[in-house]
Amino acid sequence: MKVLHQSQFFISYQCDKQRCFFIEFPHKRIKLSFCQLLAFRQQVKEIDLNAHFNGQNPHGLEMLMLCNRQHFFVFSTLECIDLKEFITGSFAMLELNSLLTTPF
Repeated sequence: MKVLHQSQFFISYQCDKQRCFFIEFPHKRIKLSFCQLLAFRQQVKEIDLNAHFNGQNPHGLEMLMLCNRQHFFVFSTLECIDLKEFITGSFAMLELNSLLTTPF
């Protein structure tokens, strides 16, 4: 397994042998197919950080279900900020890896 990207709270791995991805959360590691990773990215993009700071989300929590309801996560505002940056960085590294391994 190769580390794709690491942030304060999360680590993403790419496993070429199993053709899948892993995301390590503070207390759990989950396995994702590429389609599941894309779905996760979409969920993260839909998190409205402005609501955390303008009073619309006073509790400062976000809940996400992954992989057909196999995993349920609750993220704080700080984790949501980190998660958005983490997903962006992970996909940037995937794109960079694909450019480096593609023959010209």
